[in-house]
Amino acid sequence: MDRPSPLTAADFVHFAAITTRWIDNDVYGHVNNVVYYSYFDTVINSFLIEAGGLDIHTGAVIGIAVESQCRFHRSLAFPDRVDAGLRVGRLGNTSVRYEVGLFRRGDESPAATGHFVHVFVDREQRRPTPIPAALRSALERLGATRPLG
Repeated sequence: MDRPSPLTAADFVHFAAITTRWIDNDVYGHVNNVVYYSYFDTVINSFLIEAGGLDIHTGAVIGIAVESQCRFHRSLAFPDRVDAGLRVGRLGNTSVRYEVGLFRRGDESPAATGHFVHVFVDREQRRPTPIPAALRSALERLGATRPLG
């Protein structure tokens, strides 16, 4: 399967390197579709922790996933190295829509693209709360340059 994407690596602001694992492959010899979502989680949450200071263990505010989507363009398989591109498509008061591109190392066209929406909530009450200033500042640096296909 090869479904071209209008996006390239140049459309993403931040990248995280992800190593595929043997267990990521399914019986058909490629990375199973559900694993792509774990790659989305990895690039997003590592950015939030490292650049935005998100405290996933004891912080007062946490991000809850409310929506996700993945479009597959070509297969990934172990032992591929993946460069996960990240940008922000929309930044609201309490929510953010991330846009993600998964690129086989060295490729300019993505193997998959998609989005993921977090609503930030109070850890205890689980009610929406404004995105903390440090996180907002980090997210603002990831603004998208053109819409995700």
